Amino acid sequence: MSEKLETSKTSGAHYELSRLAGEWEGTTKTWFEPDKTADESSMHGTMRLILNGRFIMHEYKGSLGDKPFEGIAIFGYHLALGKFQSVWIDSFHNGTAMMFSEGKKGDNNITMLGSYAYVTPEMEQHWGWRTEIVIVSDDEIMITAYNISPEGDEDKATETRYKRVK
Repeated sequence: MSEKLETSKTSGAHYELSRLAGEWEGTTKTWFEPDKTADESSMHGTMRLILNGRFIMHEYKGSLGDKPFEGIAIFGYHLALGKFQSVWIDSFHNGTAMMFSEGKKGDNNITMLGSYAYVTPEMEQHWGWRTEIVIVSDDEIMITAYNISPEGDEDKATETRYKRVK
């Protein structure tokens, strides 16, 4: 393993990702329209390091409008590019698509921007999706995602507040 990766795992971006490892319980809010009441439900997540600490995988289960859903996100840090990256799949939000996202070069925050297509028989629109992970403390994290309209307007889409249970 490279010295650069070992350093990142002990004091850099990979170390920050490793702090997310554990069992988490919390609440997720989902907004379908700005300024309207959000759907709120409980959420359970497991985050574990994979591939010798190169990535962390977030597996989660919750509900939306009393219907269960689940998802998986894999987060990493591309050392050569200096960017956080992710791939996300979800049984509610993504349909059969995978969303790939990445951060800005040199950004020390775990913030990534991706995009998705909203497709109906009449149209195809491409929207942005910004995900932000904030480590509030060793036992509390917040994952917030924002929809970005084709016109560039940004609105909060989901917010998960987790407390560590293990």
